[in-house]
Amino acid sequence: MPGVDTKLAASDQEPRRAELGIVDGLDLHAQYYVDRTGGDFFDAVRVGSRVVFLLSDIAGRRGEASPVAARAQEVFRAKAVELFGAGDVNLMEGTELLVQAINEGITGPAKEIRFAPTMVGCYDVQLGILAYVNAGGQTAAIRDSEGTRLLPDVAMPLGLFTRLIYDASMQAFEPGAVLLIVTKGVTQSMRGNTPFGAERVMEVLRSSKQESAAEVCREVLEAAHLFQQGRWGRLAFWRKTVPEDMTALAMVRSR
Repeated sequence: MPGVDTKLAASDQEPRRAELGIVDGLDLHAQYYVDRTGGDFFDAVRVGSRVVFLLSDIAGRRGEASPVAARAQEVFRAKAVELFGAGDVNLMEGTELLVQAINEGITGPAKEIRFAPTMVGCYDVQLGILAYVNAGGQTAAIRDSEGTRLLPDVAMPLGLFTRLIYDASMQAFEPGAVLLIVTKGVTQSMRGNTPFGAERVMEVLRSSKQESAAEVCREVLEAAHLFQQGRWGRLAFWRKTVPEDMTALAMVRSR
């Protein structure tokens, strides 16, 4: 997985890249289709037997969203270690408290409103259980022995209100299961008046023969890009616009 330094200075204006290292039996990867122009960012840390990750889409162009992302990342890393460093912490409760802390990190000391759909997950490697909060309804699909489907339970996006209480959901993550999460730049890729949409994300995951998380990410990002190519080919004479970030995160359990 593209990686990050373990420390983040408060003065930094960009989130650092994530460096999770090797986790036996788990493949976690996230990538952007091209260089970021907006507020998409991801991070992941391992604390004991738990792997904690987030994928966020902070409103605004990169220059204004990046300092917010850096602040949120600092809170994410520190709070994850604090909460899950204690071996007896409840998986669900720890995830809920982590999301609440990230929410306050995004709004910042001034309590500014900053719309930020964010998926936060905590996977227990020993138990094979994923606790998650999908704050804002990012498209999150899972494929396992029961088929391919969207993860249920959507909560209020982060960055709108302070001191919100978030309830985590739980998902068994069996051997061979694949989780795929994408930001709105993927689902809102347009061909004419038709968006790529969540159904096409699920179709990519359903039909994928890839075994690595990196290849699953690449597959869905390429599919969204090819989907919208026809639109831009026909409208080549239009004024060039700043493209929307397209980001995907995949998690594969190998055993």
